[in-house]
Amino acid sequence: MKIGELAAKAECDVQTVRFYEREGLLEAPARESSNHRIYAEHHLERLRFIRHCRSLDIPLPEIRELLAFAAAPSQSCAQVDALLDKHIAHVRRRLKALHDLDRQLMVLRARCDGDASHDCAILASFMDASSESRSACRSTGT
Repeated sequence: MKIGELAAKAECDVQTVRFYEREGLLEAPARESSNHRIYAEHHLERLRFIRHCRSLDIPLPEIRELLAFAAAPSQSCAQVDALLDKHIAHVRRRLKALHDLDRQLMVLRARCDGDASHDCAILASFMDASSESRSACRSTGT
């Protein structure tokens, strides 16, 4: 199959296929005499695997590791478990950071009383924080 058909079957863009090839995640396909890429079913399976990993927010280096583990199925799955545990911990840290962000935004939102007759308290908070940030940068020399 040609690159457009592969991309359509994997539900991604042609540029995504090319990107994964450049990154070495997707094996380079055979080429026709006209130099068009010709992909096989194993390319589609691997591309779907990569796309599924990305949908789980697994970064490319970890996908490389998972592909290496998949290529050696006789290895213990303990390494896969460890990689996934590391990713779960990362996701939990991000969730906590997002929860903290949500709380901060809700506090900001509570400052607004909806009265258009005076300056916006939310924008004033942003301006205050911006001024504090500039002052901190000047005092630390950053």
